[in-house]
Amino acid sequence: QVQLVESGGGLVQAGGSLRLSCAASGSTISGYAMGWFRQAPGKEREFVARISRGAGIVYYADSVKGRFTISRDYVKNTVYLQMNSLKPEDTAVYYCAADRTVGNIGYTSSNVYNYWGQGTQVTVSS
Repeated sequence: QVQLVESGGGLVQAGGSLRLSCAASGSTISGYAMGWFRQAPGKEREFVARISRGAGIVYYADSVKGRFTISRDYVKNTVYLQMNSLKPEDTAVYYCAADRTVGNIGYTSSNVYNYWGQGTQVTVSS
């Protein structure tokens, strides 16, 4: 079982950048595909990015492609989400999640992920 703790959220102006971190404990992230989701007020939780286990294939939601980058550091047992060119519509609570299954079927669904962090707030002002 893995425990996940997000950090790095905050208030930033439109066009700015933030880097979110997801520190894992209890297990190594090498055994999981890792994902980022976000949830804005009154909206459903939505997929943002994923990095597969092993080869580290990355996937992005169309809304963040070209602006966000997911990465991982096995030594630090941490996953990152670099967010550039932020927009007000990126405002949400961002969650880190771990998927212990093999393969990448249905990776945009939150149901695929087994473990979740508590979330970190990102607010982008216009």
